[in-house]
Amino acid sequence: MIIVHHLQNSRSQRILWLLEELGLPYEVRRYERHAKTMLAPPELRKVHPLGKAPVIEDARSVVAETGAIVEYLVEKAGGKLGPPANRDDVLRYRQFLHYAEGSMMPPLFGLLVVNRLGLLGRPAKGTIQRMIDVHLDWLEGELGTRDWFVGDAFTAADIMMSFPLEACRARAGLDDRRPNLTDWLERIHARPAYGAALSRGGPYAYA
Repeated sequence: MIIVHHLQNSRSQRILWLLEELGLPYEVRRYERHAKTMLAPPELRKVHPLGKAPVIEDARSVVAETGAIVEYLVEKAGGKLGPPANRDDVLRYRQFLHYAEGSMMPPLFGLLVVNRLGLLGRPAKGTIQRMIDVHLDWLEGELGTRDWFVGDAFTAADIMMSFPLEACRARAGLDDRRPNLTDWLERIHARPAYGAALSRGGPYAYA
């Protein structure tokens, strides 16, 4: 049985969703953020030294980092929701699988920090928002030529892209001015496995 160490309102929601899409059995161990600092609780350090989520346990393996967990689970499910057979789509799948955390999340985290600084963070807010807008404009164009980020079929890359784009919808300017992205969000939220993961994981602020 796969154990998912799941932190409230975090990237780990994507792992629950992926497991539901793949039909793999799992158990959720849920952790609450500190009410004031919003940091993960110290109990997570007993699972992995970094004390972050998601982390999964499967047999004798402990796997951290969302992208690594996604690749592990897709392989475990025999390649379901993995890269398509087409070479160009394989490269696009890899790109978005790593782009979500490597390129999209850093400016979003920066925006979160400056927002918490209040007046002190205001001078940097416009610069960071413009960086995010560049990403959103590019992604809007990408979804103008196909239904999903990799091609005509839903893949694990779409699951990886969900967290940064839900965060953008909540606090970083993603609205109906970018109809391809908002339509994509509506379609992923309508998937039965997405709803099932919410039921298993509990309230999720970006859903």
